[in-house]
Formats: sequence, C-alpha cells, structure tokens
Amino acid sequence: MTDNDSIDARVPIIICEDVTVSFGDFQALKGISARVYEQEVVVIFGPSGSGKSTFIRTINRLEEHDGGRIVVDGIELNDDVGNLEQIRSEIGMVFQQFNLFPHLSVMRNITLAPQKVRGVPKQEAEEQAMELLERVGIPEQAQKFPTQLSGGQQQRVAIARALAMKPKIMLFDEPTSALDPEMIKEVLDVMGELAHSGMTMMIVTHEMGFAREVADRFLFFDEGLVVEEGTPEQIFTNPKEDRTKLFLSQIL
Repeated sequence: MTDNDSIDARVPIIICEDVTVSFGDFQALKGISARVYEQEVVVIFGPSGSGKSTFIRTINRLEEHDGGRIVVDGIELNDDVGNLEQIRSEIGMVFQQFNLFPHLSVMRNITLAPQKVRGVPKQEAEEQAMELLERVGIPEQAQKFPTQLSGGQQQRVAIARALAMKPKIMLFDEPTSALDPEMIKEVLDVMGELAHSGMTMMIVTHEMGFAREVADRFLFFDEGLVVEEGTPEQIFTNPKEDRTKLFLSQIL
C-alpha cells in the first residue's frame, strides 16, 4: 500500500493515454487515461459491459488498443514482438477462469514457465513453487491435478503460477466471480496479503468490502469511460458523479 501524498513524486509504472478499443462498430473503450504507480493498488469497478475487463486486458495486449498509448515500465506497448515479450515477462495475470493446464500437476503448472521462459533449473523452480504454495496456503496440493481441487484452491494455484515469474505488476480480472461464495474469502485473503506486501496491482472486482480495504485508488468505469477516480474515502463517502452514486447505491 502506498502513501497517497507521495504518489505524485513517483514515476508511474503504467501510463495509459487516451486508449481506445473497438470491436467492429462497438467502441468498448472511448479514450481511457490512467496512471498506476509502483506499489499502488488500483481497483477498477463499474457495471457489466463498461469496459473494465477490456481495459485491463489491454495492459498486456490480450486485447489490442487501436488508439492512444500504453507504456509499461518505460516500454511502449505496440506491434514490436520484443517489446510485448518484455512487458509480458513483467506482468502476472489472474483471470475469472483459472486457465490451469488440466493434464499437469499443480507443481508442474507453477514450474513450467519459469523453467521454459526464464531457464530456471528444475530443483530451484520446484523449491520456489513450494514456497509460493505455502504463501497461498495449499502446499499439500502440490502433486494433485487441477480437477482434484476446489475452485478456490485452483484460483490460488493460478495466483502462485503468476507469481512464479516474479512479475512487477499483477493484474486481476474479476478473480472471484466464478467461485462459490464460501471460496471467495480464501482467494481475497491471498490477494490482500499481496497488496500489503507492496505488489503493484490492478484489480477488476465487485467485492467492494475487500476493495475498500486494499485499494489506494478506485477507477469507476461506465460506457467505456473513466467516470470518476478517487481514494476509497472519496469514492465511498463523497462521490462526485451522480452515476457513481447510483451504482454504489445499487451494490452496497
């Protein structure tokens, strides 16, 4: 977590300037400008279809932006494959669906990328994987396969897998939306620990109680625009925009 008073003195690790994304005739993002600073936790919220997931997926080019600029850790996101590989090596992403390899053990799911992409030796990768499984609270599941785990456990493996690449930034796209209610807390607890450890995070979520605890800043999306941004205090106690007030009144 950051001291908001000192944020402006920092160099932003993510810069988005007037980012647009269209799917055919539909404009999903209509000019998004935002900055994220190192060790900052930014929560993106808003109604379904407002562009939240599209935006977070543009940060590592899972969706291509067709206008504006995105710069991650000083590297501009464009058609340069080398740039893209460099940026993706610095970003971990956790999705709504867990996207684990079902035919591989938990251990292999976590060690595969460090070994193949970073050239980490097998023993070192496995030791690191066990440390990460301890961190997310499921070391005893190392040799099981994803289908043998609960949804909450699978999502914690997905977080461990993303952390295994030692990213500078973690992106979360509604990571609890596919979970049964009783499994949500175990995933949010892991994310909370990450936030408090100083990881730079962007989180799309509807879990507003959790978000209020961990966020340094909120971005409220509606119809492809950032309608309002502010600290948790500003957003929850004194939102400026009528659209923000209406949305919060419906979900809180």
